[in-house]
Amino acid sequence: MLSKSDELRDRIEARKHQLLAKLNELKADGRHEAAEARTRVSARLEELEAHLKLGWAKVNDEVRTKLSEWLERRD
Repeated sequence: MLSKSDELRDRIEARKHQLLAKLNELKADGRHEAAEARTRVSARLEELEAHLKLGWAKVNDEVRTKLSEWLERRD
């Protein structure tokens, strides 16, 4: 059985892959709206990387809360 931390990690990784796939799609789109969407998706990925800058081994309760909030946001 997965621990809560393992489950959170799996959910984060799945969302990260979704965002990376979306970013790749948007890179092929030359429209202005796509450029704005690319900027938003890139910002979300950068935010995730900032939360995980010390790696999963160093994730504490505060970071877990931020990661859960990050997952809940759908923009």
